[in-house]
Amino acid sequence: MTKYEKNPDVVATLTPEQYHVTQESGTERPWTGPYLDNKEPGIYVDIVSGEPLFASSDKYESGCGWPSFTKPIEPANMNELTDTSLGMIRTEVRSTHGDSHLGHVFPDGPQDRGGLRYCINGASLRFIHRDDMADEGYGDYIDQVEDV
Repeated sequence: MTKYEKNPDVVATLTPEQYHVTQESGTERPWTGPYLDNKEPGIYVDIVSGEPLFASSDKYESGCGWPSFTKPIEPANMNELTDTSLGMIRTEVRSTHGDSHLGHVFPDGPQDRGGLRYCINGASLRFIHRDDMADEGYGDYIDQVEDV
């Protein structure tokens, strides 16, 4: 099993926006993230630790301006925390091993797919195409990635 952890060398190379989102619990502007319109098959991993987070087959267009997913690919790689910032109560999602702020989860997702909407900042993610997953050490997840 791969050990995932916050990589200080990676943190040092993050763009200002990636750093703000992942390390300072920031939010990228809607409709600006790098993966909003990505329709390629693969997985999304934490940009800081590399831990697998979401499969492209669980991505959907929610109209919110950020990449949205119905469920994590590996639930153990995601922590949910109560977020009371901005005068409301929300559920923040963070990567377990990298402790990167990813976004929030809401109960307004597709009911036929579990009812959740993981609204995720693209700046917190790195996409690995299905064709590259085995070479990059994510071969165990290929069967969870369908053509989209």
